[in-house]
Amino acid sequence: MTRSLQIRIHGAASLPALIYLPGIHGDWTLVTSFRSAIAGRLRFIEFIYPPTTDGSLTDYADAVIRALKDAGIHRGWLLAESFGSQVAWAMIQRGFAADGLILAGGFVRYPFPWGLRLARKICGGPSSWPLAVLLWIYPRYARFRHRQAPETLSAIQEFVRNRAAPGDRAAMTHRLRLIEGSDPREIARALKVPVYSLAGFWDPIVFWRPVRRWLKKECPAFQEARILFWADHNVLSTQPQAAVRQVLDWMGRHAERIN
Repeated sequence: MTRSLQIRIHGAASLPALIYLPGIHGDWTLVTSFRSAIAGRLRFIEFIYPPTTDGSLTDYADAVIRALKDAGIHRGWLLAESFGSQVAWAMIQRGFAADGLILAGGFVRYPFPWGLRLARKICGGPSSWPLAVLLWIYPRYARFRHRQAPETLSAIQEFVRNRAAPGDRAAMTHRLRLIEGSDPREIARALKVPVYSLAGFWDPIVFWRPVRRWLKKECPAFQEARILFWADHNVLSTQPQAAVRQVLDWMGRHAERIN
């Protein structure tokens, strides 16, 4: 998996490291405006997942950790978006030295299995027309949704083009199966580094109320949740400036952890 995992690093090695783990789409297209807004303040590391249909979450985690190590990065904050949260839990379980974890539309155990089954039917059914319809709608919706994030808006066509690439639909379907089989609750209960949750109020994919409720009750390391009213599931791309301010604030509270 490592050979096909792509890594990109922005910023000087002297800056604190923020490691972005993308969602089920698996690339860095939707984080464009967030990356632009955080430039010069953090060392931002991002990935494109390989289009595999047989890797485990441990395989994902090991590939990311190995790519970081090859780049001389041995610790940092994890910014885990949606599916990326499951990769983050696996990285922590595999011993990665996380200074902290920020769930951006992320979760521990996904609370609604029926939602995963529906998503798999859309992505992996015998007909691709539901996904084709969504990919036709999304660029039109994006003109409104990302009007405050011009860098992300400019990357939308690349995002849609990537989703149409051979094997991408199968890879997304496989990632949904990985979510179904993932239960990192014991990892979350035992975690010692700070955990934060950032979510969009209008999120129909990962409802933030049950996620926040579980973290408050079951995760001793959980510090705080922030809900951005004008954001949706892709909280980093729909309110990038507010997301950057919040991430910097949270990381700044634990500056002693940053080497």
